Amino acid sequence: MKKLILAALIALPMSVFAQKFAHVNSATIIQAMPEYTTAQTELQTLGKQYEEELQRMQDELKTKLDDYQKNGSTLPDATKQRREQELTDLNQRLEQYYQTSQQEIAKAQQTKMQEISEKVGKAINEVGAAGGYVYVMDVTAGIPFINETISTDVTNQVKAKLGIK
Repeated sequence: MKKLILAALIALPMSVFAQKFAHVNSATIIQAMPEYTTAQTELQTLGKQYEEELQRMQDELKTKLDDYQKNGSTLPDATKQRREQELTDLNQRLEQYYQTSQQEIAKAQQTKMQEISEKVGKAINEVGAAGGYVYVMDVTAGIPFINETISTDVTNQVKAKLGIK
């Protein structure tokens, strides 16, 4: 009986050393995904659309401001006040449009990247479970040290799971 207990106590620490650890570079995986390239293209297109509209609004403001500066001194006071208010309103709309466009781009980027990250996370979980790993740590998460001699790099396995070469 003593021998059995002693053998169990000796084997217990060995099972701790038998645990498998892995690491992955999710940034490399994400950048290799076709979905990432598509998302970047869509975000650039969206940004360009907002930029073009913003430029149109700036041009309109500049044209009206130039006209006001050129002809403002000859205008009656009521017309002058109306044009000044119009310039102020146009400038406020331009600023509001800029802020809204930046928020919309950030929201679109967050949504697209979240979908991609979830897909990568699911693949990492599947590779980790299939490989029997205790932990799969992401090196892009800022982990201060990973001993790569006792940790397995599963980046290529996750890429393969996602169908990425």
